[in-house]
This record gives sequence, C-alpha cells and structure tokens, in this order.
Amino acid sequence: MDDTSRIKYLKIALLLIGITFTFVILPLTIFWPSGWSWHGEGRSYYLEMILSIYATLGIFLMLASRNPLEHRSLIWFTVWSSVAHGAVMLWQSFDGHHNMGHLLGDVPALFIVAAVLAFLTPRRS
Repeated sequence: MDDTSRIKYLKIALLLIGITFTFVILPLTIFWPSGWSWHGEGRSYYLEMILSIYATLGIFLMLASRNPLEHRSLIWFTVWSSVAHGAVMLWQSFDGHHNMGHLLGDVPALFIVAAVLAFLTPRRS
C-alpha cells in the first residue's frame, strides 16, 4: 500500500476510533460490562476516570484525522499506550473467572486499535 492510500485510510481509522473512544465505550460498559467494565456494582470512580481519559483522547484523534502527518506523536502515543494498557488488562483477565470476559472485549479491541494505527501510519514524511 502506498503512502497516499495509507493516509486516506488512516484518516478514516482515526475518525472511527475517535468516535468510538468518545461515544461508544460508555454504552459498552453498560450493555456488556463483563467485557468492558472493570468495576463491581455501584458507582466506580475508576470507570469515570478512564472514560474521561478515553473520551478526551477520542476528541484529539478526531481532530488528528484532518491531517494525520502533523499528529504522528499522538497516533504513536495511542498505539503504544493501547499496547501497554491491553497487556496489563490481558494479565489481569486471568485473575479470576469474573474477568475472563475481557479477553473477548476490551483487551483485543485495544490490540486491534494499536495494530491498525501502526500499520496505517507512514514512517516518514
């Protein structure tokens, strides 16, 4: 794939990932908590915190979709933070059967986000 095609698809991926991070993760924690929510019953300050971080990142990814080459550091931050976050959650998923649903939910989602962005982001100007 040439860089022109990569950038075209990268713009689309950034927009879709940004929309997902901003607007879709919260409903997933409600409708599929065993795969997306790392908290027990009742209010979770952790969940509120992580959702605010992902919503903010999502907004910046949507902005970056306009001109991805000017925002490569944000894209690579998203790649590597997704790998790190996914790796920690992968490990934690094996800490009790109640966490195993994450192996089908947020864990692979983060690795997919990282892989797509890493593949589509051109390495040079």
